Amino acid sequence: MERRTFIGRTMAGGALLGGAVGAAGPQSAFASQSNYIMYTDDLIIERDVPGKPHKGKVLAAIQPHADDIPIFAGGLVAKLINEGYTGYLINVTNDDHAGPGTVGDTVVANERDNFEIAKVLGLKKVFNLGYRNHRMDNIDRTEMLARMIFLIRALKIDTIIGYDPWGHYEENPDHYITASVCEAASWMAGGGKDYPEHFKAGIKPHGVREKYYHARGPHLVNRVVDISSYIDQRIRSNVANRAQGPAGNHGVGLRERLKREGKKLPILGADDAETNYNYVKEFLLEDEKRLGKEHGLEYAEAFHYLGPGQGYAPKQPEYIKEHAVPLR
Repeated sequence: MERRTFIGRTMAGGALLGGAVGAAGPQSAFASQSNYIMYTDDLIIERDVPGKPHKGKVLAAIQPHADDIPIFAGGLVAKLINEGYTGYLINVTNDDHAGPGTVGDTVVANERDNFEIAKVLGLKKVFNLGYRNHRMDNIDRTEMLARMIFLIRALKIDTIIGYDPWGHYEENPDHYITASVCEAASWMAGGGKDYPEHFKAGIKPHGVREKYYHARGPHLVNRVVDISSYIDQRIRSNVANRAQGPAGNHGVGLRERLKREGKKLPILGADDAETNYNYVKEFLLEDEKRLGKEHGLEYAEAFHYLGPGQGYAPKQPEYIKEHAVPLR
């Protein structure tokens, strides 16, 4: 039975191997609730890889709301794009209950933020699926499943980044329904009998091979990703999330409040863009710093990773190589 280490604290999180990956969770400070991490024995530290080792591969950063990827996985997305991935942002809801002004104002504000977030992280295109915010327990899951399968096949998505479908104590239905549907779609998209009309249109089966899952509550973590080289993009993606994010224009708000009180924080600066950037860097990355420090890194994010070799017969290729004999 696999041994696991339990750690409780605000955010998720070690021996090292050479190169990009080493053998060895995150709740962001943004979410402001405890996260109890279950570490596996095969915990991996994923480091920067030189060149473009992932050239030709495609990822989908899938989020129910405009702030999810910037908060939990902005560094990972930027890292994988820099290492050669082509990436797409799939925003599942219209975010109509999370932002400024009227419901209509809120939808527009979040839509604009998504385009800016995608630009900052290097993602090629944004797909907005338009489900009602906080109402996804009312949707037809089969309809959403079909849409996700189509996107996975049409875009030839190899890797998805999003909420863990087995995350515990997640109160937001948008989070757990999106996670559950995407998990099923990533498997079904590789089959040859589901939605055969796709094949008539020239779209072939294409299953997802890798998944990086994050969570807001108790989480089984087996991968810590070094995002130190991408902290600038991580910060800017959160600053871009002005409508509902924990960063947005909050730095300016703090600066102006202190000014009214006859005080100032030199770290915030005077320029609005600089103020918001420094606000995120100084106050909203404590968990990423703590996780990084534990593993000899400056900043890190944590995930449950599923990838090749973790299926029903992970030892089969090695066994064949060692024991196969020529036909006589």
